[in-house]
Amino acid sequence: MNPLTSLRRYLTPAQINIYFSIVCFFSPPVLGSLVSVAFNAGAVWSALLLAAKRRRFNIDRPMLALTIAIYAYCAAMVLASIVNGTVKDDLRLFLPLITLVFFPISYSTWTITDKTTLARIAVLASAAACFGALALAVVQHYWFGTRPEGGAGNAIVFATVACLAVMMCLAGALVGIEKRWKPLAVAAFAGATSVILSGSRTIWVAMLIAGVAVLLVNRRGLTRAQLVRIVVIVGAVCLVIAAIGFPVIINRTDFMISDLEALNATGDHSTAIGFRVAMWDIGLSAFREAPIFGHGISASRDLMKQGFHDRFGLDSGFSHFHNGFITALVEAGLLGALALAAIFIVAAWNAARVLRLSTAPVERFGATMILVTVMTYLVGGMTGIVVGHDILDATLMVFLISGTYLASGRTVAPTGKSAPATIPGANRQS
Repeated sequence: MNPLTSLRRYLTPAQINIYFSIVCFFSPPVLGSLVSVAFNAGAVWSALLLAAKRRRFNIDRPMLALTIAIYAYCAAMVLASIVNGTVKDDLRLFLPLITLVFFPISYSTWTITDKTTLARIAVLASAAACFGALALAVVQHYWFGTRPEGGAGNAIVFATVACLAVMMCLAGALVGIEKRWKPLAVAAFAGATSVILSGSRTIWVAMLIAGVAVLLVNRRGLTRAQLVRIVVIVGAVCLVIAAIGFPVIINRTDFMISDLEALNATGDHSTAIGFRVAMWDIGLSAFREAPIFGHGISASRDLMKQGFHDRFGLDSGFSHFHNGFITALVEAGLLGALALAAIFIVAAWNAARVLRLSTAPVERFGATMILVTVMTYLVGGMTGIVVGHDILDATLMVFLISGTYLASGRTVAPTGKSAPATIPGANRQS
């Protein structure tokens, strides 16, 4: 038999989806921008397959609502540039929006994968990512003496995607996607430790909030004794993590207190917190100047640099305002900020509806995936980026697509195929 023919028979569309999904869930904390390359390349390929009618558009109501919100945000960003006459300057800055535009295209191809198979991939690949994240964090922190950035090249981005991996392990164990909960608990411990070592204080808070949410929304079906045991185990693990990361926690807390004291006592804006306060002040002032359509992407960066110089006597500038919604307000006004908020509101609404009505483990896992993604991005985005970073954008799409499909989507067979493939040991839902 021709080797190429054999390869084509083995690598069915659903099998390709399996390997693609493993890469997308494993790579963010460990291999960084690979998730962006893989997601966007996969989306382009999906678009070609849809154009050639080798795939079918899969339009579900929750997916459609989320698509409308995402496209509204992209449209608001473009409209802001048109209104301000900065389209030419902003063209290269529109590139990150392409990842968001791919949402319905990637969704249509991803939904040929069996739901239980995809859920198990999300859990197991995330567990592997947690171990990889810890290995990188330990080497970077103890060996090189630097703040751990994993494979992401940025400590906050690394902590954000590692936090999501931790939540997938917790959700998978509680919902019952993977019966071997002890390895998942160890993986979650490893991932959480890497988040602590990263020194990303806001993500520490996000991880705590998301972890409590995972426990609360999935307590159904647990006996009182099981719930108490879980709480005791989680509490003990938190104490161990805190003990391991104690020097980092103390160090980062001291920095925060020192920054706040410098800001309050002398108005020093040259510290990490001082820079953020200055950026928020500049951003809100810029928003008041153009509240409806904003200033456009490129103009907002010039406004920040000018604001630092004129108001704080600092020669500084950043690509964003270290608050996702203030960034949206400056770049695209109220229209942009409301559209950005709508993405997370719609996603949370979809998740809440499933968690309220469904008892199916896979559906509840998908809804939990959406919920923790929303929480992590919103909390982290208060002092960082919500969208606009290649790794964060691709990871957001991966989790929203997979979560929406698992929670409330329908599985479709690729054109000319009879059924999606599964991985060994997958337990199908009826």
